[in-house]
Amino acid sequence: MGHTGLYIEARIRAELDDLWTRTQEPAEHQRWDLRFTEIEYLPRAEGEPQRFRYATRVLPFLTVAGTGVSAGERERPDGTRTSALSFSSPHPLSLLAQGSGYWRYVPDGDGVRFLTGYDYRPRWGAFGALADRVMFRPLMGWATAWSFDRLRLWLERGITPERARTNWLLELLARALTITLACTGFGCGSLLRLTGPLAPLFFFATPLLALVALSLALLAPPLATTPAARRCLRTPPTRVRAPRLLCALESR
Repeated sequence: MGHTGLYIEARIRAELDDLWTRTQEPAEHQRWDLRFTEIEYLPRAEGEPQRFRYATRVLPFLTVAGTGVSAGERERPDGTRTSALSFSSPHPLSLLAQGSGYWRYVPDGDGVRFLTGYDYRPRWGAFGALADRVMFRPLMGWATAWSFDRLRLWLERGITPERARTNWLLELLARALTITLACTGFGCGSLLRLTGPLAPLFFFATPLLALVALSLALLAPPLATTPAARRCLRTPPTRVRAPRLLCALESR
């Protein structure tokens, strides 16, 4: 991985086999991972790594696609599991040209540390490098962390990815509405006209209420049923090395 490679880690209280299934089966994977709209395994020969096709809907009328190859180690002497992949997209509108990464599954008490490290090469020359550094790479990091937490909610609380997305949208809407009300004087204009002698009290209280509402909308933690990228670790606790499986995959 390069020095700008992305790292995301979530601790998920679930059985290792259940986590493996939700992340390795394409039909399950595409439900919780915000980065992909479709994932499809391609035919392969016996003993060969698994090739796959992926697609991401960028806009309602625009979908970019690519292909990749993956391999996994389900049984390791230390009890952990690993999967690795390399991928590329020939689509001219895809900023992501090619890349590689891995998933690690590390049993930890009553749960699993599920972590990923990946990096990629952007296209479009100097403009693409700038766009990636300023916007696309931070967005990819956020989308990965948000997706990991959505997966956690599915495994720990039984909240389906579709329900989790609805919860997130509703909470986002509620926060936006609160911010709008706060920025327009907390909607108290009509109240001030009706209070008579108490008008001065509401006149001074309104800015304070607006400030409190704005602070809550911006700083309050997400609800327990809403996925949030902030719940994931975004910096490796120690120096991380890519697994040998990824090196072997990239050398093919």
